[in-house]
Amino acid sequence: MSVNTKTLDHIVHLSPPGTVHENAAQWRELGFNVIEGGVHADGLTENTLVILSDHIYFELIAFTKPVDAYPPGSPIRKAREEHKWASCPPGWIDYAFLGNGSLVPPGRISDVINSRAGGEKLYVDEVPGGRTRPDGQVLEWVISSAAKKASLLPFFCGDVTDRALRVPTKPESNTQQPCGAQGIAHILLLTDSEPKFWQALKEISAVVDSQPQTGHATKATWTLANPSAQGKSAPSLILAVARGVEQEAFIAGSSAPRLFEVGLWVAEGEKAKTIWPPYARIVLVPQ
Repeated sequence: MSVNTKTLDHIVHLSPPGTVHENAAQWRELGFNVIEGGVHADGLTENTLVILSDHIYFELIAFTKPVDAYPPGSPIRKAREEHKWASCPPGWIDYAFLGNGSLVPPGRISDVINSRAGGEKLYVDEVPGGRTRPDGQVLEWVISSAAKKASLLPFFCGDVTDRALRVPTKPESNTQQPCGAQGIAHILLLTDSEPKFWQALKEISAVVDSQPQTGHATKATWTLANPSAQGKSAPSLILAVARGVEQEAFIAGSSAPRLFEVGLWVAEGEKAKTIWPPYARIVLVPQ
């Protein structure tokens, strides 16, 4: 049976330690409807959410404390130092596709993608995850992560508990954005060289199980899916070699592709423009 591995689930935005609520307030000032998330199971991070009408969401995340708040040599200090996002600068840091919640081979996301890649280990074995909402509701999921740390392949989040508990799209007002955003138009990943571009293109194609719809030596585009059943416009994943001063400065010194920009659909007739949440770039794209 075919396994869907191209549904965009959420996009991760990091702010400095202890600033999750301050960051949420800044997003609200830009016209985003930010709802409470909670503290993750490891206690190291907490989040708030911006849920769009296509049911993809922004995870506005922050570490609860800086590294030096934990006793040197303690297990929790070690966990904080080794966290996947410990060394990430603030801004767009990651993105997730929707997984299937399986921890049992051969039906895990990692099994499916590694098989497509000809046995190359693009993804490691799944691990359980979760968080507790402010109302006490415990959420559980399964995470599939890329094998290479120097990678910007998506991780997968597969719900064990109902996704509607993790992503509360009801009432409908939860997904209505005062700024007019209707859903994800695109995410743009940048590399700093053509060899890295072609390697990333090969790996992303194995993940989504298709070659890019458009592609040439410096840019490729894949059409993804969204979690909504309402026929919302599909998002695209764009991979490109950095061009121009702004893009080249953004990617300078990075050993892997980085998430440079998120595009949001807005209503036909609205003006295309760029807005700047903290540490991030968003472009509004009329449908």
